[in-house]
Amino acid sequence: MSRKQTIIRGTFILTATGFLCRFMGFFYRMFLSHTFGEEGVGLYQLIFPVYSLCFSLTAAGLETAISRTVAQKISLGRKKEAREILLLGLILSFLLSCFCLLFLQENAAYISERFLGDPRCEPLLIPLSYALPFAAIHSCICGYCYGRKETKIPAVSQLVEQVTRIIAVYVFYMILIKKGEDAPITIAVLGLVMGEMTSALYTAKSLTSHARSIGRMQIKCRDFSARFRELIPLSLPLTANRILITLLQSIEAISIPARLQMHDHTTSEALSIYGVLTGMALPCILFPSAITSSISIMLMPTVAEIQTTDNRHEMLDIIKKVAGSCFILGLACCLCFLLLGSWIGSVLFDSATAGKFIMTLAWMCPFLYTNSALLSVINGLGKTTSTFLINSFGLVIRIASVFIAIPLFGIQGYLWGMLVSQLLVSLCAGGILKHELLRG
Repeated sequence: MSRKQTIIRGTFILTATGFLCRFMGFFYRMFLSHTFGEEGVGLYQLIFPVYSLCFSLTAAGLETAISRTVAQKISLGRKKEAREILLLGLILSFLLSCFCLLFLQENAAYISERFLGDPRCEPLLIPLSYALPFAAIHSCICGYCYGRKETKIPAVSQLVEQVTRIIAVYVFYMILIKKGEDAPITIAVLGLVMGEMTSALYTAKSLTSHARSIGRMQIKCRDFSARFRELIPLSLPLTANRILITLLQSIEAISIPARLQMHDHTTSEALSIYGVLTGMALPCILFPSAITSSISIMLMPTVAEIQTTDNRHEMLDIIKKVAGSCFILGLACCLCFLLLGSWIGSVLFDSATAGKFIMTLAWMCPFLYTNSALLSVINGLGKTTSTFLINSFGLVIRIASVFIAIPLFGIQGYLWGMLVSQLLVSLCAGGILKHELLRG
């Protein structure tokens, strides 16, 4: 099977699963918004910067490093070394996640009050911490599968995670209602933990059944040391990049409610606006990105593999076709959201504010969807520092819009900042790829 056919096949599987999961998630968010209200959704969304930061430290960089390293090992026929990379990554990621679990539980009150600015987040952070070890296992195994360009296990695990989460939350909700008790937003966190647990168990069982040699292999000290020297130099900058990017994103997310209060909003109003933006409007805009995310996942190991053969013509051909397709998809989605945004907000989310946000954010779709593919190519080329600088530049613009534009223009100023940020990220990524691929 050619590389293009592999990308198309893998993208189709991941996209089909991604759309199904996002379709379920779409109605799940409607359930959350109707059950817990805009303020409850805002409180739920407020804990995710902490979760993202812990995940960046424990798994995100290692997943990308495993995927890229495994792709190169497989292209060279070194399957045993690829399996050793996976086991090493699992050990490191699991240990780091256990450390984060303990740290988060010990400091939940302090993080809630000082970092998130709302003590009500404490009972959400403690159960959230239990998701980290399972997310680490799930992430590393998916990175290994992506490196091998095998998408069945990651796709099904994504579906398992989403179904389990929704069913768990609904069951918890019905139990509490039958007891005559109010259902707190904490049950949404418990559903997330249950989802990560089942997806981790599924990926581990499926991988050992699919490749029995992984389940019974042992790494000798010499092999362990060699794989450590290969994986760590690649994963450390990736992890550092993800942590710094997540820190900037956390500053951005946590500052929005506070800056909205400077625009004559009460605490409750600010949290409601934040909940509508992050829990309703943005997920809607990101819904079609199931396609571009799937393409990006398959594109990175493919680029790494092509790089080993130094086939510049094939590299340029794939990049042009993928980036062009993502841009066209973005244009179509932009038009769709402009026409239907108001209806989506009012009818599906029961929020006219969500409709306004969707119509404004629609303009960034062509750049947002294209950026995921361009940045994936840059990572595949091993230029992770460039990716970090580009993402940081975009985030700095968004953070500036939070601190400068929101007090002056309200949330609309932040939406404009997001649009400018995505446009400039596209220009920077395109410029770097042109320099890397066309020089000489």
